[in-house]
Amino acid sequence: MERIGIIGSGRAGSALGAALASAGYPVTGVAARSQASLERAARLLPDVPVLSPSEVTTRADVVLVAVPDDALAEVAAGLPLTRDQYVVHLSGAHGVSVFAGTAGIPVALHPPMTFVGTAVDLTDVVFTATAPAEAQPMVERLVKALGAGVQWISEEQRALYHAGLVHGANHLTTLLVQAFAVLREAGVADPAATLGPLLTATLDNTLRSGHDALTGPIARGDVDTVAAHLAVLRGRVASTYAELAGATVELAVEAGRLDRETAARFETALDFEDVLGYRTGEAPQ
Repeated sequence: MERIGIIGSGRAGSALGAALASAGYPVTGVAARSQASLERAARLLPDVPVLSPSEVTTRADVVLVAVPDDALAEVAAGLPLTRDQYVVHLSGAHGVSVFAGTAGIPVALHPPMTFVGTAVDLTDVVFTATAPAEAQPMVERLVKALGAGVQWISEEQRALYHAGLVHGANHLTTLLVQAFAVLREAGVADPAATLGPLLTATLDNTLRSGHDALTGPIARGDVDTVAAHLAVLRGRVASTYAELAGATVELAVEAGRLDRETAARFETALDFEDVLGYRTGEAPQ
């Protein structure tokens, strides 16, 4: 197995390092600067020496550069890499071009997973990788050892890939926080408990069935219900609701769940300027 060196003991880097160590990979060094990073390294990588970035690099076959996206190029450029080493980052948005000019074999290896500073089970996670052909066998070995999978995308598609992840995951948090606030205002003491079973079922059904999992007033053609929602949400989250409702109408039409006449009625309801203060599709002033 390749020797692993970790530059930066952030949440993702330390968790992946711990997972690789548990899978039998020798983690030969970690570079950590802040107190939080040092504490995280001590907790997740207790048997791994804390070294300078240069020392970590010279002891490793695979150098994992686990630093913020904007620092990747600068940090990698300062490492004493050789042509026999792999230099890997965990960014979803960047491909291998961020390592242009470095001597190491570049790899972009993104785990679509949330890291919170604790050990993480990466079994069944599907990593998304971009790398030259010579690096692909190493990536396949590493991912397989974690019990995970890997999919390959081109350099040109990294930003689009990452946008899809952010839209589906990060924006879900925003949506739920907004929904919690509305439910609390309606008198629901525990919005998470109320929404939990519905969310779990919806997520499971959507992951399995895509648009066929769509339920609710738009799928049923209940235009008056949606109009009533917009009326009570004015001054709260009406704009978010309207934009998502408009996208849901389009999805329902494309899926054959909604006829064009009903869709047109929805579009009229969603464009009430006296409810939203502006028309959907336009930026609020």
